Amino acid sequence: MSAPVPAQAAPKGGLVVVALLLVYVVWGSTYLGIHLALQSGLPPLSVISGTRFVIAGGVLYALLRWRGEPAPTRAQWPSLAVMGLCLLFLGNGMVVLAERDVSSGLAAVAVASVPLWMALFSAIRGEKVTLGEWLGIGIGFAGVLWLNAGSSLTATPTGLVLLLIAPLGWAFGSIWSRGRDLPSPFMTAAGQMLCGGFILVAVGLLRGERMHELPNLQGLLSVGYLTVFGSIIAFTAYVWLLQNVRPVLAGSYAYVNPVIAVALGAWLAHERFGKADLGAMAVILLGVVVITLARLRRT
Repeated sequence: MSAPVPAQAAPKGGLVVVALLLVYVVWGSTYLGIHLALQSGLPPLSVISGTRFVIAGGVLYALLRWRGEPAPTRAQWPSLAVMGLCLLFLGNGMVVLAERDVSSGLAAVAVASVPLWMALFSAIRGEKVTLGEWLGIGIGFAGVLWLNAGSSLTATPTGLVLLLIAPLGWAFGSIWSRGRDLPSPFMTAAGQMLCGGFILVAVGLLRGERMHELPNLQGLLSVGYLTVFGSIIAFTAYVWLLQNVRPVLAGSYAYVNPVIAVALGAWLAHERFGKADLGAMAVILLGVVVITLARLRRT
């Protein structure tokens, strides 16, 4: 007779599926949420990005403290601030600014290059990179070059520069944070959202961003969705995945999000993509898949 399956095995498997769907679908849809928020005339940095992360980080921080989670130490806050600067101000803030000029789907395609930059920064840091990972980096960067030279991005130089900065900032912050003295994963998420959110609000106000009228229903719903689902629910699901499944599976959002973002952009925002845009996306995603498989093989 076969050994009985523990009662918790099925629920955990179900939780993994639910968490993956949240990260895939919700994070893939945030690009459209940003697009709709911008359409409503909301300030990009101070409201769409900054206020969203301040609220989300504050709610998560308060919940963790209520449950008895230790607060970050004085020595840990500077590291959280650097992570907020790199991942949220550069990584997310530049995407929001870029979406003023480029489609939500194209922004997601550009951000799909994050794993390529992370692999490159890991190599610069001295970590061993296998031949398969170098192959994935090469394929992925060929797609990045194609996207930046042969797609509709070339018509928007500002959007092009911003969408180069965004994945660089996210990847650098992710690699830089390794080995740092940080609090628990959930408290780290809350702390970096608070720090990054305040940086975004401050920079937005310095840029002269102001609310000249009350936001319409579309703007309120968009920012609310980004705050609750994009920053609190999906981010919490991602942190839970990092603690319960292999990192390769948790990081698979990198090549699922762009496909969802492009599909939603075409369906709901009537965005159109040329052959060069779709071809570059396919090559970038192929590079990410090759890197993922190489890391899985090495593990």
